[in-house]
Amino acid sequence: MDLRKFEEGVRMTASKKITVKDFQTMKEEGEKITMISAYTYPIAKIIDEIGIESILVGDSLGMTILGYENTLEVTMEDSIRHSQAVARGTNRALVIGDLPFLSYGIDDHETVRNAGRLIKEGRCEAVKLEGGRERKEEIQEIKAIGIPVLGHIGLTPTYINELGGYKVQGKSTKAEERLVEDAKILEEAGVFGLVIESVPWKLAKKISENLTIPTIGIGAGQYCDGQVLVIDDLIGLTSDLKPKFVKQFANVGSIIADAVKEYLEEVKSNKYPSEEHRYGN
Repeated sequence: MDLRKFEEGVRMTASKKITVKDFQTMKEEGEKITMISAYTYPIAKIIDEIGIESILVGDSLGMTILGYENTLEVTMEDSIRHSQAVARGTNRALVIGDLPFLSYGIDDHETVRNAGRLIKEGRCEAVKLEGGRERKEEIQEIKAIGIPVLGHIGLTPTYINELGGYKVQGKSTKAEERLVEDAKILEEAGVFGLVIESVPWKLAKKISENLTIPTIGIGAGQYCDGQVLVIDDLIGLTSDLKPKFVKQFANVGSIIADAVKEYLEEVKSNKYPSEEHRYGN
C-alpha cells in the first residue's frame, strides 16, 4: 500500500460526517467498516482524527472505565456522561450510544425515552441494544421517532447470567438457526446494522451474506462487513480479561507503568522537579 496516498485519502475524507447511510454504502461497495468502543474525550479525538468511521460508547465502560464487575451495573447516567465526552471529541465518526441494562426491555415507552436521552442529552447519533426477536417492537418504536438503531446478537453481555458466562454462541444447530432467524427479524424491524459477537466464523459469514444491512463483527471472523474492538483491549490497557479474538496493537499499559515508575523514583530521589521545571529566579 502507498502510505502517502492512504494518508491523503484520510485527509480528504476527514471533514465528511459519517452517517448510517454511509454504512449501507460501504456494505454495498465492499468497503470494510471500522468501529471502536471508546468512552473519553481525548481518546475519541484521536480516533476521530485517524479516520475510524464509528465510535461506540459501549456499556463495556462499566468494566474498562468504572471498575464494575460486569456491564449490568451501568446506568443511563453513566452512558450519557461518557457519550457527551465522546461527542465533544468527535467531528466525523458516527457516535453510537449503548442502551444499558434495564433501560429497555421493561416498557416500550421507557425504552423510547431512554433512547431519546442518549440522542438529546448524550449527543449520540444512533443507539444500540442487545437481543434478537424479543427486541423487534422496541426497535420499531425507537425508529418511529427518528432514531437509528444498531442491533446486537450472539454473545450479549446483558444476558450474561442467563448465558452462564462469556461463552461462544451459536455452536449447536438449533442455536445457529435461531441466530440466523433473529438477524433477519432485526433487519426487518429496521436496524441499520448488526453487531455479531463471539460466534463461529462460518455462522457470522452466513448471517452477513443473508442480510442486506452491514454486520459488525467482534469475535466473529473476517467475513463480517466491519469490525469493532474495545479501545482498552486494542491498546493494551486491560490485563485481567483477554478474549481470544482480541489483537493487542500496542501495549500502552506497560508504557504508563514505566512512566509512573520513573516519576516515583525521581520524586523520591529529589531529581524531579529540577530547575527547568520551577518558576522564579
